[in-house]
Amino acid sequence: MATAAIFSSLRRRRSPSLEAFLAPVDLTDVALVQTLATISAELVSKFSDKSFYFQRKNSRSLIRKIEVFLVLLDYLKDSASANLPSTALLCFKELYLLLYRSKILLDYCAKSSKLWLLLQNHSISGHFHDLNQEISTLLDVFPLNDVVELSDDVKEQIELLQRQSRRARLFIDEKDEFLRIRFFGFLNVFENGKVPNSEELRSFFVGRLGIKDAKSCRVEIEFLEEQIVNHEGDVEPTVSVLNGFVALTRYCRFLLFGFEEDEVGSGIGSVRRPRKGLIMQEIAETFITIPKDFCCPISLDLMRDPVIIATGQTYERSSIARWMEEGHCSCPKTGQMLVHTRLVSNRALRNLIMQWCIAHGVPFDPPETMDVSAESFAAAAPTRAALEANRATAALLIQQLANGSQGGMTVAAREIRLLAKTGRENRAFIAEAGAIPHLRKLLLSVNPVAQENSVTAMLNLSIYDKNKSQIMDEEGCLGSIVEVLRFGHTTEARENAAATLFSLSAVHDYKKRIADEEGAVEALAGLLREGTPRGKKDAVTALFNLSTHTDNCVRMIGAGAVTALVGALGTEGVAEEAAGALALVVRQPVGAEAVGNEEMAVAGLIAMMRCGTPRGKENAVAALLELCRSGGAAATERVVKAPMLAGLLQTLLFTGTKRARRKAASLARVFQRCENAALHFGGLGVGYAFAGNSAANRDSSFAGDVSVPMSISVHVL
Repeated sequence: MATAAIFSSLRRRRSPSLEAFLAPVDLTDVALVQTLATISAELVSKFSDKSFYFQRKNSRSLIRKIEVFLVLLDYLKDSASANLPSTALLCFKELYLLLYRSKILLDYCAKSSKLWLLLQNHSISGHFHDLNQEISTLLDVFPLNDVVELSDDVKEQIELLQRQSRRARLFIDEKDEFLRIRFFGFLNVFENGKVPNSEELRSFFVGRLGIKDAKSCRVEIEFLEEQIVNHEGDVEPTVSVLNGFVALTRYCRFLLFGFEEDEVGSGIGSVRRPRKGLIMQEIAETFITIPKDFCCPISLDLMRDPVIIATGQTYERSSIARWMEEGHCSCPKTGQMLVHTRLVSNRALRNLIMQWCIAHGVPFDPPETMDVSAESFAAAAPTRAALEANRATAALLIQQLANGSQGGMTVAAREIRLLAKTGRENRAFIAEAGAIPHLRKLLLSVNPVAQENSVTAMLNLSIYDKNKSQIMDEEGCLGSIVEVLRFGHTTEARENAAATLFSLSAVHDYKKRIADEEGAVEALAGLLREGTPRGKKDAVTALFNLSTHTDNCVRMIGAGAVTALVGALGTEGVAEEAAGALALVVRQPVGAEAVGNEEMAVAGLIAMMRCGTPRGKENAVAALLELCRSGGAAATERVVKAPMLAGLLQTLLFTGTKRARRKAASLARVFQRCENAALHFGGLGVGYAFAGNSAANRDSSFAGDVSVPMSISVHVL
């Protein structure tokens, strides 16, 4: 924790907190001196021969100061009879803190990436100057003449150090500063819509910085990306500028070093990876759990427009507004009555959510009506320099996909996947540059890494609506995606193929084409039955989209999708979507018959009415209602005889959402028309009248209520 605090303060250009370390106040005089001597000796030993690429003069100057302190401490340590004055002890306790801060700063300069040190040249120089000033203050206070038995030689060295510290000024190395300005200059060339000269880039990265291969360039990129994730608002450069430098460095990685494999791209040849996934770590990081405080307590989705209500609780604006429109006067989370219904934007939380989304590559699309200041998105907006650098990189990658070796194409597919991970602009120009036909060829590669990267790149590209038509119009592309879904080399490849079908099926005209593709629905049903939790989620969302097209009903029944959806009613995480899909399927008589023939269908829907989410209960009661309407007398009888349904309906009539109450009221009327159900549901009259609210016309209007609202987002991998 202490190290983290120091590094955080280094990024903020403030002096590291003294509270980061605790001085050894309980040590005796001799033990304190011995401890300081040991620490000083370790620092001198570790850093005296260290070759610092940047901050060389500042680092050497600090090490020389520590060497002088070591001379003093060694002398006092060997003089067991030395009796230190109280002022000297206080100075040594302060020195303890200064030594540790020196260690952190020297470590930072030794271990940070070259490009980051270059960008932070002024800030880090300032930290060295801060330390020098505090050392100067310590020496001014130190009672040199009161320390007995101190040799003249040691005194002379301390006095000389004291004079040097007083005269010291902030030092910024001119050569380092020239390189920093040069680095910004390359970014400025991209900002002006041009591409920097390749020989000048080679001279800078290879000649001046010593970045001589793809692996070291990758390390630089990853370090800069880490700074973006950990970025704090008052740190320079801003996130948008840092993104530009990442894009510039990524361009240089391929321009200067070609497509040679680095450690990230390994996995081909003799190295065998664990069966759990070839790029599982990165996918796991992408599918990071959303912080609980960022999720709406009602919808459980990531909030885009968080608002505070009278009780102080925060909800997504659309969710809490719908709650209030349904006549509720209490807080959903606490149950307290609301003294007013005003909604106050939670700007602080919204900004935190935006920063989290930026850091983890999650698209943040606020509602159009939300008041978002320009400053809020300043850090997120890509600069022209970043876009132009990414565009130049995409051209290199696609050229490699077209003409490169198998290993080179694998690396190129991986980088296109990463480049398409964020940013509508990136997805647009990657497709415009012709990536999709080349990625299609890699979908059927025998190389598992190449296949996994290509299908994930296709998924990321498909998120941009204009790219969907290019993917569907590319001859054989849909069939290849389905082939990966059915026979993909890795679990992740199959799951991402399912997610791609879900993304493409957002366009109504494509739903029938996808369902008619040989093996597509069967493979989705199989993934829903036997996949991982994430795979089941991908499969059920794709099946839900396909079920919204009426012509797909017979196809889904024949492919076993209905059976899989019924089985998913009891699976956490996919039950809500499964119920929604079944509610759509049973609108057709053939679909109602198929669902009615499933032994666990009614029981599963009843269980969801009892324990499901508010949206899940809506979908479950809607499915039961349509099953009665379209499935005939036999289906109605099965629903009527279901245990606990009467009580669940009455509960839903009072506590359900507006749509759920309407469905429950309609279902109650259906039962009341059934002679065999008259006594069983006789007690629902009052509840029905309460929830009906001019419901006389709702039975006839139900046929027009064909929407099953869902909240589904496309994964970005």
